[in-house]
Amino acid sequence: MTTPETRIRSVRMGEGPSGPAPKSLSPARIGIYAFLVISALFFLLPLYVMVVTSIKPMEEIRLGGLFALPTTVTFEPWVKAWSSACTGLDCRGISPGFWNSVKILVPSVICSIFVGALTGYALSFWRARGANLLFAALLLGAFLPYQVFIYPLVRIYSATGLFSTIYALVLTHVIFGLPVMTLLFRNYYAGIPIDLFKAARVDGGRFFSIFFRLMLPMSIPMLVVAVILQVTGIWNDFIMGLTFGGLANRPMTVQLTNLVAPTEGEIAYNVNMAATIMTAAVPLVVYFISGRWFVRGIAAGAVKG
Repeated sequence: MTTPETRIRSVRMGEGPSGPAPKSLSPARIGIYAFLVISALFFLLPLYVMVVTSIKPMEEIRLGGLFALPTTVTFEPWVKAWSSACTGLDCRGISPGFWNSVKILVPSVICSIFVGALTGYALSFWRARGANLLFAALLLGAFLPYQVFIYPLVRIYSATGLFSTIYALVLTHVIFGLPVMTLLFRNYYAGIPIDLFKAARVDGGRFFSIFFRLMLPMSIPMLVVAVILQVTGIWNDFIMGLTFGGLANRPMTVQLTNLVAPTEGEIAYNVNMAATIMTAAVPLVVYFISGRWFVRGIAAGAVKG
């Protein structure tokens, strides 16, 4: 009987590995492949239906054949969804909502991640009096439903003149993103050796210099996790945009709802599908580009307490 040391020594000396070769297919492996295929079909089938429907003319859609490939491919529904479809009384497509979403998304993501990282850094290394109480309050805010704050925020924004502005939406997303961002970065910084922070203090580092020169460059995996979470949450938001955006600043999700739920006339399923795909494209692109960084950031401490 060969021991593990003997097998390692034989491999180092150029000998082939001993023992029976692993089976190419086993019941467990077949079950895993079957599960993966079924899961992929479960999530890809609706996407396939949306894409196929979006490039069909309405005459072909009326004939049925939900899963059938189009006999005539047209991109007119995409053009109409972007530039001329009616979302309520506004017939400029969903392009105004797209740019409104971009105006809301960029400052909201930057500010919420920056404030969350700074707060998590302060709670991890600069243990001020009452820091644990502050962290507990932030955790409580992360689990409270934000619907209970809508009416007070409406009164506050109305009194301050921020209601129905982009600033109200940005401020709202920053406030509600702060607890989760603080939790992520605090847990991430808790895994960094305290000796590294002490060495930076000995070298004369101050609060912001240590944060920008040491901690923030080490937080790239967690920054990617935070960006994906915030981009997905803010871009897909509906109730905040509907409540605080007003008529001029409604995000893409609100305009999409007005487009796919007309009060009169024929429902243009191809235009609706094209508009839905365009609305979902930004979070999907962000996740697909940085998905491996997301997994790496989670493994590096996103769920570590």
